[in-house]
Amino acid sequence: MGGHRPDSRDFGPRINDRIRITPIRLIDDAGEMIGVIELDEARKMAQEKGLDLVEIAADSRPPVVKMMDYGRFKYESAKKERANKVRNKVSEMKEVRLGRSMKIDPHDVGIRVAQARRFLIEGHRVQIVQNFRGREMAHRHKGEDRMDDIITSLADLAKVEMAPRLNGRRLTMVMVPERQKIEAWKRKMIAEGKPILPSVPEMMDEMEDDDDDDE
Repeated sequence: MGGHRPDSRDFGPRINDRIRITPIRLIDDAGEMIGVIELDEARKMAQEKGLDLVEIAADSRPPVVKMMDYGRFKYESAKKERANKVRNKVSEMKEVRLGRSMKIDPHDVGIRVAQARRFLIEGHRVQIVQNFRGREMAHRHKGEDRMDDIITSLADLAKVEMAPRLNGRRLTMVMVPERQKIEAWKRKMIAEGKPILPSVPEMMDEMEDDDDDDE
């Protein structure tokens, strides 16, 4: 029946030869109630359709049994469970620091932005931090300008959840991935034969290529 053999390690519902009580209340594979019939008759019906008998309400009297392809049922159930885990997974907050002060090389800023892109593609929220030292606080607008540039650089993947906010000598903002944009970016990478999660240097090359296209 359905090619599914009972396994002593299977702690799921009783199926096929593991069902012993007769009569049973049978439901067919379309969900229609057949009614109360003898177990042997139900087995013959299931065999004719190449399906399994699965006990879905063991405590009922008579027990309720349904005809189905149990192997396919287990596969679909596991698939749905994995999908639910992915949907319900709370994204982790990643922090990207733009050095200890405003005196960070533009190339190093590019590395930090590439790291942020990778985190966003992985589905994480990203907190970006710009620190100020000494007299840099008098020119904090430069830090705000840098944050605006980063927002523009990441706009193809994410949106701003928390706008740049000054707290002491730290300017912080939070960006969150946008699913549709991430999926579009992944399709683009696949079409171009590039890895979906490239290394940071590869990510920087991609960003530079995009800048060249804009010129």
